[in-house]
Amino acid sequence: MAAQLLEVEILPDADAVAAAAAKRIAAEAVAAVAARGRFVVAVSGGRTPWVMLRELARLDLPWSDIHLFQVDERVAPDGDPDRNYTHLQSSLLAYAPLLSANVHPMPVGAGDLNAAAKQYAAEIRAAAGDPPRFDFVHLGLGGDGHTASLVPGDASLAITDADVALSGPYQQHLRMTLTYPAINRARRILFVVTGDEKAGVLKRLQAGDTSIPAGRVSRAQATVIADRAAARQLMIDKPE
Repeated sequence: MAAQLLEVEILPDADAVAAAAAKRIAAEAVAAVAARGRFVVAVSGGRTPWVMLRELARLDLPWSDIHLFQVDERVAPDGDPDRNYTHLQSSLLAYAPLLSANVHPMPVGAGDLNAAAKQYAAEIRAAAGDPPRFDFVHLGLGGDGHTASLVPGDASLAITDADVALSGPYQQHLRMTLTYPAINRARRILFVVTGDEKAGVLKRLQAGDTSIPAGRVSRAQATVIADRAAARQLMIDKPE
């Protein structure tokens, strides 16, 4: 029996995707704070996600009850344009009234990165329980099928006993990343996918191809918001 196709919402363009994803995060934040008193979210980088976060910053949310974590980060100096946190600051943190104590950048400037990964895992546990369970994880999708910094062939793909790990080098940078256990415990997972170059790999993700890293993310709580360009190869009709 064929695997159930991953749910994909298809919108006209990247800006529409960003706006819809921001509304999805906002709704989950309100629900989580009402149910559990806080919203623990991890976000990824990318051009469309920065627009998404600018849209999110405009919304009326229980900001003081939101804990913001990173899904992954390049090992680079503070302020480096390759750092996701640099863009996170300019797109969200400059506008939204999050408490500074509730913003958790990955400590990629540490001298001992292995110890820093363990430290970050401890921060996640303090906010999200033990074992930690994010309320929401936002993911991207690379043209090679990677998500977070879980890239093809990397040793981090096999980690089952840690929530944060180092991966790389990949595209000139070592990286810190959430692992599958941390991602797959999340209550909700949202892939945000835009661009024609993602069409082939999004089709593989939707079909449940576990040979790509993104295909190993739990499907039970995952959905996708994609633009028409990225979704052009998808099987839209549900199987009988």
